[in-house]
Amino acid sequence: MNTGVLRKSLAGMLSAGMLCPAAQAADNTKRDDSDRPNILFILSDDHTSQAWGIYGGPLADYAYNPNIRRLASEGTVLDNCFCTNSLSAPSRASILTGMYSHRNGLYTLADTFDTSLPTIVSILRDNGYSTALMGKWHLKSQPQGFDTYSIFYDQGEYRDPTFIDSSDPWPGNRPFGERVRGFSTDIVTDKTIAWLKNRDESKPFLMCCHFKATHEPYDYPIRMAHLYDGVTFPEPHNLLDHGKETNGRSFDGQTLEELSRRWTEASKDPDKWWCRYPGLPFSTAGLHPNGARRKAYQKLVHDYMRCGATIDDNIGRLLDTLDEMGIADNTIVIYVSDQGYFLGEHGFFDKRMFYEEAARMPFVIRYPGKVKAGARNSDIILNIDFAPMLAEYAGVEIPSAQGRSFAANLRGDTPADWRKQFYYRYWTTHPERPAHMAIRTDRYKLIFYYGARLGMTDCEDITFTPAWDFYDLEADPHEDCNLYGDKRYAQIIKKLKADMLKLRAETGDTDSTSVEMQQILNEHYW
Repeated sequence: MNTGVLRKSLAGMLSAGMLCPAAQAADNTKRDDSDRPNILFILSDDHTSQAWGIYGGPLADYAYNPNIRRLASEGTVLDNCFCTNSLSAPSRASILTGMYSHRNGLYTLADTFDTSLPTIVSILRDNGYSTALMGKWHLKSQPQGFDTYSIFYDQGEYRDPTFIDSSDPWPGNRPFGERVRGFSTDIVTDKTIAWLKNRDESKPFLMCCHFKATHEPYDYPIRMAHLYDGVTFPEPHNLLDHGKETNGRSFDGQTLEELSRRWTEASKDPDKWWCRYPGLPFSTAGLHPNGARRKAYQKLVHDYMRCGATIDDNIGRLLDTLDEMGIADNTIVIYVSDQGYFLGEHGFFDKRMFYEEAARMPFVIRYPGKVKAGARNSDIILNIDFAPMLAEYAGVEIPSAQGRSFAANLRGDTPADWRKQFYYRYWTTHPERPAHMAIRTDRYKLIFYYGARLGMTDCEDITFTPAWDFYDLEADPHEDCNLYGDKRYAQIIKKLKADMLKLRAETGDTDSTSVEMQQILNEHYW
């Protein structure tokens, strides 16, 4: 199908109603509230850059994205924004605190956020901001620093979700709350808009609007059910990557065959499965393995893109609300995903690994007069930088943060000493996705899979021989060939290993108290 025709068709359907180090403040003196920006921070879950339509790739022309494109045209897009631990709860904790996982204490999905830690939310509230949170929290502990919250119980549900409100006693890890009829992305937007219209107008605000979408099971409302009917999505070139024998990587990964298994099992008895998948029943019985993988890919992308279109739909409602209220010019709008996601690349789904698709955070920011419009920025930005950046715009400081404000970068004035490389660590370990640490520069990526549990929660005790992956992203942007054993890169790899140790020391992640880790490093690092 012609992609231009598809985009026009989608737009027509919508119009017809078918788709409904520490941050340094710029000025340390207290600023007049009329000069302090409002902040609308829109966070989605797993809405990967491949599906945004502004980052290229085979799906770019198929994305329904008029409002993401609007934000991009009116603001700045980050082309090299990364999380420091590619997992939802850890990434959210880093966004809030400006700290790596080893500093904020939230390493895995089973950990609970330490409510005593200062966050951008608590600091802004202490400095005169009204603060609110609607939607996905996912950090187990009671949200702190928010004047108002209405959050999902646990992961939340797509249809008729249960909300826990700040006006009620905190129920802990129990599903006590109000069940609200409707589709979650729409409801979260409704709650956000209602709060915006009834807020204390004498104060600037921080509104955190957090969607469940596009997290598995990738559901969508009825109005999206026929979006992409008849479309066969183009495949990533490495969809049929079948493992170590294909590209030499050191891990198995979470393949589409596992997603097929989940769909097939859920098809037998949806009431006994942990979530409700759309579009069942599903089966690949009788298909060649390659055909089975291709069928799973098409279902994943159809569901996922419909789910993502619903986000874009609601971003439009939020932008229209700011316009109607006359506050758009003094409101920072950010749309970002907590990490990326595999959509068939290497035959994978899910995230967690330090491949580009999973670690990259798509990010767009609009702030009229302060952030360049229609611009793109290629500096290496991390999720630990978000809090310092917002603090600078608000005229406050967040001295506990390990990140650094990138407000100057957004003005087109990147500091001469801005980072050229960064450190990443994923702490959860399972057989197919072992724990690892890594370093990435503008060209190279080196990953050390150590695979040990090291006392972490939500892990398995596995037998794993530590191993290395190395990729030249200039020659191999899709990470199709592990070049760790290539002698041409021996000196580059040696330097990257030394640089990773330096970054570990600088960030305070040295494992100095772990005898097991020290033994692994002694035996396998060099």
